[in-house]
Amino acid sequence: MRDRNLADTSGYGGIKLGCIADDFTGATDLANNLVRGGMRVVQTIGVPRQALDTQADAAVVALKSRTVSPGEAVAQSLAALQWLKVQGARQIYFKYCSTFDSVYNGEQRGNIGPVTEALMDALGTDFTVATPAFPDNARTVFKGHLFVGDVLLAESGMRNHPLTPMTDSNLVRVLQAQCKHPVGLLDYSVVAQGEAAIGQRIGQLRAQGVRIAVVDALSNADLLVLGRALAGLPLLTAGSGLAIGLPANFSIAASPCASVLPAARGFAAVVSGSCSVATNEQVRHFISAGLSAFAIDPLQLAAGVDVVAKALDWAGSRLGPQPLLVYSTVDTVAVKAAQARMGAQAAGELVEQALARIAKGLVERGVGQLIVAGGETSGACVQALGIERMQVGMQVAPGVPWCHALIAPHAKPLHILLKSGNFGADDIFSQAFKALS
Repeated sequence: MRDRNLADTSGYGGIKLGCIADDFTGATDLANNLVRGGMRVVQTIGVPRQALDTQADAAVVALKSRTVSPGEAVAQSLAALQWLKVQGARQIYFKYCSTFDSVYNGEQRGNIGPVTEALMDALGTDFTVATPAFPDNARTVFKGHLFVGDVLLAESGMRNHPLTPMTDSNLVRVLQAQCKHPVGLLDYSVVAQGEAAIGQRIGQLRAQGVRIAVVDALSNADLLVLGRALAGLPLLTAGSGLAIGLPANFSIAASPCASVLPAARGFAAVVSGSCSVATNEQVRHFISAGLSAFAIDPLQLAAGVDVVAKALDWAGSRLGPQPLLVYSTVDTVAVKAAQARMGAQAAGELVEQALARIAKGLVERGVGQLIVAGGETSGACVQALGIERMQVGMQVAPGVPWCHALIAPHAKPLHILLKSGNFGADDIFSQAFKALS
């Protein structure tokens, strides 16, 4: 199939870019980079039942497909694709985590490959790329290997992630284990030569039968070059970094108007379920500042203790001018102990649902500014709150924007920030609330 020129806007209506994200924090991460580039972005929670009724340049469909079975991830992603095509999307972007992780249990080798190949088949294209590079968050790819800061992925904290451990830094090898068709490499020696060289190398890879190429990128400059070079591909797959180079392909320039949100109101709170190294530090920083915090014990939940009621009773007398924190964030040793007693999936789901009920209770008690830390926790909280669509606004940290939603049934306004576990500085919670004031 000949890839169309997506910069040609004649004959099209609706959105320009259609995006499918495999978790909720990843969706806002991607939307954030598009907004910074000047795009008006709407993020939906799941596949909407109706057409968009607002003007937008891009739509990001947030799925909770990162840790489900590959078959379910494919089904959800194809449903999102169909909806995006009806909205007029000219190019599709499949977004996954910048640590390139998804479900893995020995037999199931991950969702990124199966979803990518299913989307390619549905779009009738024989080639796409894969790159989780996001230099603003210290994620780079060199010779097909993913680095987190100065260390290889397999030597970072992701090696011990409780749900999606990553023990191999070679993305070509990781992705090939998930794919039916050949996976190749578009390495830095080509990227450094610019758009023409990238186009030529893509032609060579296609001739060799390669259908997906892992792409190196070390800087934002690399991503901007790649964005222009890949403008004609019907499908892109990446972390959120590649998005910085896409708005210009649709003749859109950066504008502060794209990130403007309504004024914030209500109390402030943080709900944290991530057990990443970064979020552990952020929770410690919050507590060390003398702010109120309540810890959730998974073993108490498993024993039938009504921890949700306890947490909400605790919060009720403390809601005021200072933010408060409810967290289940613990270190790797504590996570493994809980998993050994309850099973990994059961422990995770029990905590997620408890935190989601707590988030809903906090909003009902007047919280209008809510931070949720952790991808799976964010998904559970957004669904419990009944949020169907969000307007994406200002960036607080790379990949971490504030969003605005209306909570049914009375259209109650809520500012919500969904933070990936690995993102943000130690003081991100306090800085995020300051940004809204």
